[in-house]
Amino acid sequence: MKRTTLAGLFISAAMLASPVFAADNNLCTSKLQELKGKVSALPATSTNTSMEIKRLMSSAEASQASGDDKKCVTEATQALALADRQSTQPTP
Repeated sequence: MKRTTLAGLFISAAMLASPVFAADNNLCTSKLQELKGKVSALPATSTNTSMEIKRLMSSAEASQASGDDKKCVTEATQALALADRQSTQPTP
């Protein structure tokens, strides 16, 4: 009976943990899609910020390809914040 109980607990824990990993992957994908849309809509300026946004986007895509969804989400979020800040700045 102890084996059945332990097996049941192990299976339950595995089933509950699996959606967490899928959520990170979905969040990474959605952040990258949002970022790609904002990058294409950025004003044409030759600032270091634009290069940093593109570098972060490339790094986030590489993290997603390697399976590191947490790093992907972090870098995509940073790039989105930079893109938002640049899009609200007045263009000279």
